[in-house]
This record gives sequence, structure tokens and C-alpha cells, in this order.
Amino acid sequence: MKIEILGVGCPKCKQLTANAEAAVKELNIQAEIGKVTDIDKITEYGVMMTPALAIDGTVVSAGKVLSKDDIKKLISK
Repeated sequence: MKIEILGVGCPKCKQLTANAEAAVKELNIQAEIGKVTDIDKITEYGVMMTPALAIDGTVVSAGKVLSKDDIKKLISK
């Protein structure tokens, strides 16, 4: 599983990253968590508001910081 945090590094982006890492740890799964900070790459995903979260190349959230529990639900689908 590949999880990407799309954002330029603002505090909300950092919080989303921390929440994603905590969700993966709690679920005890293998996942690669990466950050996409290049504006051109972010817009290629169709994201206009950051932070955004993509799982396996599909944007599942944009413009808000998901909680750890919200991310766990998305990962478990």
C-alpha cells in the first residue's frame, strides 16, 4: 500500500502525515508513506486544496486534516 500526503509542508500537512503514520502503526500494516510537495504533481492529482491524502494513487481526501481514526477507516476498506 502506498499512502501519499499532498501538500507544501504547512502545519496541517505535517499533522496529516503524523495521523497517517499513527493509523498505519495501529493497524500494524506495511505501507509506504510519502510526501508530494511539488505543486505541479499535486495539481496532476486534481487537488486544488491541501493537505490531501492519496491511497494507492487515488485521492481520498482534500482540503482537510483527517483524524487517525478516519484514515484507519479509509485504509481498511
